[in-house]
Parts: sequence; C-alpha cells; structure tokens
Amino acid sequence: MSNGRSSVVWRLWLLTAQVIAVSAGLLIAWKAFGPAEPVAPVHNDVVTLREAPAAGGSASAPGAKAVATRLEAGFRAAASKASASVVNIYTRKAPPRRLPGWQRPYSGSDEEAAQGQSSLGSGVIVAAQGFILTNNHVIEGADEIAVMLPGGTVAEARVVGTDPETDLAVLRVEAKGLQPITFADPASVQVGDIVLAVGDPFGVGQTVTQGIVSATGRNRLGINTFENFIQTDAAINPGNSGGALVDTSGHLVGINTAIYSRSGGSQGIGFAIPVSLARQVMEQIIATGKVSRGWLGVSARDVIHESTGAAAGAAVMGVQRGGPADRAGLRAGDTVVAINDKEIGDTAALITETAALSPGTKAQFKVLRGRDVLSLAVELGQRPGALKR
Repeated sequence: MSNGRSSVVWRLWLLTAQVIAVSAGLLIAWKAFGPAEPVAPVHNDVVTLREAPAAGGSASAPGAKAVATRLEAGFRAAASKASASVVNIYTRKAPPRRLPGWQRPYSGSDEEAAQGQSSLGSGVIVAAQGFILTNNHVIEGADEIAVMLPGGTVAEARVVGTDPETDLAVLRVEAKGLQPITFADPASVQVGDIVLAVGDPFGVGQTVTQGIVSATGRNRLGINTFENFIQTDAAINPGNSGGALVDTSGHLVGINTAIYSRSGGSQGIGFAIPVSLARQVMEQIIATGKVSRGWLGVSARDVIHESTGAAAGAAVMGVQRGGPADRAGLRAGDTVVAINDKEIGDTAALITETAALSPGTKAQFKVLRGRDVLSLAVELGQRPGALKR
C-alpha cells in the first residue's frame, strides 16, 4: 500500500475533483455568501423522516406482475424518485491571509491563490425543513458552501453538525418544496440486490449508475473509525461523495463515501455508509448538533479460535484506571463475548457496539474469565473523541 503513486489507494476521498462544470451564475452566487457558520441545534422543529415499509411486509414483496412491469420499465421510477432528493454541493476555501511584507509558499498559480480552492460533492435531502445529509469530507474546512437543488436553484448551506468518525455531516438550507428521500428498512439490504448510485461525478451534473450490493458489513478498511460499509459495483467517482445509494424503489440504503481504485476512477469497488448508521448519526446531529457515544475504557485484541481460525471475542489487554470498565470490575485477561445478549466476535464489534450506546447507559457484558462465565453491568462513559468538538 506504499509503493508510490501506483499503489492501491485504500482511502480515496472523493473530495479532490476540482469544479470544472460550475456555471458562472453559481460562482456569482457564492460571492454573496458569508462564512458557513454552524447553526444552533434544532430543538423546536418537528423533523419527519420518510420510511419504507419494513422488510417482509406486503409493500416490500410485490407480485410477479409488478416485478415484471418494473423490469420492463427499467429503473426510471426509482431514478426519478431518488434524483428529486439528491443535491450537488459546492464548497470553497478562502485564500490564505497574507500579512504585509510576508509571502506564503503556494503550489498553485497566483490566480488560484487569490480565488481559493473549490471542490464538489453530493448530498441527500432528508427532511422538508431543509436538512441535507452528506459526507464530512465534502464540507470539511470549507468557508463557503453552496447547494444546487433539484431544478437548478442555488441556496447557501450552513453546517448543523459533523461526525468525522463516521465521515457524516448534516447541512441546512432555507428552501421550500423540498422532496425528502425515503429511508429503506436496513434489514432489506442483501447481497445481490440491485442498487442505483445518484450523485454528481466529476461535476458533469446529476448522474445515475446501476449495480448490485457486492457485500455488506465491510470494515477494517482504515477509512473511518466506525466502519460497516455496503460494498457495491455501481460506478462511484469523484463528486459522488455524499450522494445516495438507493434500491429499485428509490429508497435510501446508503451514503456513497469512497472507492478502492488504482486509477482514481471507478473500478467496481465502491463503499457506502449503511442507512442504519447514517440515520443514527443524523438524528443525533439534528437534535443536539453533535454525536455522543459510549466508552468502555479498555484496550483489546481479537481472540482467534485455534481450530477454526475465526474470531471468537475481544480479549481485554488493559483497563484504564477509574474508567467505566475498571469501575465495573473488568480485568486484563477477560474476554468479552456479548453485550446486551448481542454476540461480540472481535475488537471491531466491541468498539462499534459500545459506541452505539449512549453515555450513562448500563449495559450487560458477558465475560469469560478463565473457565468462568461472568455477567457484569457496566455504566458507559463518554467517548473521549466526542469531547473534542
């Protein structure tokens, strides 16, 4: 992974494309914008999300005739429905300030230095009140954020909150007549399902590509702190970041985030944050402006089953003195195998399941200590990373 420019790019953020196709009108609109300051958390608004029927319901199991009709028509209905909820996001970083008599090295031209840096991405309208879900890396460090809504209207966007650990962010625009996307039932997403990726690749304009769900639960890619990606072969390219991955009904199943590529373009291995995680983060940001996660206070390693070679729990290597685990009686050498009756297969699962619980929550940990099986009640603390906001 370190063989120069030809090495495999594991962490290709789709933020690097320069805005080529941005119209002069959009650039003029940017000049009227002030800095994109964070807005206050939402407390009084009633935010209503659209949800698809649960998997297994009658609405999710169309008859043979309905399926045949959908195949004959292609995916026009799904593409039209999803496209009405996907926006293009344009950001600009102001040029560096120069003090009289001082010069700052800059790799670009003088014109580029004067204008600052511009880039693009995509986003998904999640509520009629103007909330838009996107990737954190799309808007990170931006001084100005503009959103081109379906229909071509340009609106200034403000940051409601961000969560770098999942690479998600929520923006808000002042606009009427927005069409929020419908959230799919997370349980409905299966390997082999047909999916559509909607976004603005390379700044050419809104584009729909089609593929299948190649895998689910992808983690340990080194992209985010918390990973549970949907892998897809639908074409995802620079500019698609923050856009929608939808099913054949146009329901949101994921937020397109990254690609595995040698060339910088799509090679059929794209990753999307699943709707379950995206919604959990989004709802916290809308309600409080930030994300709070549970914290255990241990270091751990995977336990590998000798006969099968499969992970079989998370072995505690160290316990932080005075932390939640220490207070609950966990010790170095214990193996955590379940939290609230949910199996813990490895350290990634331990971190994910702990972080999914709110600080102050009392969780029941099933622990192996030698040949003994223990049940320990742990009151989780606040994950330190969240305190740095």
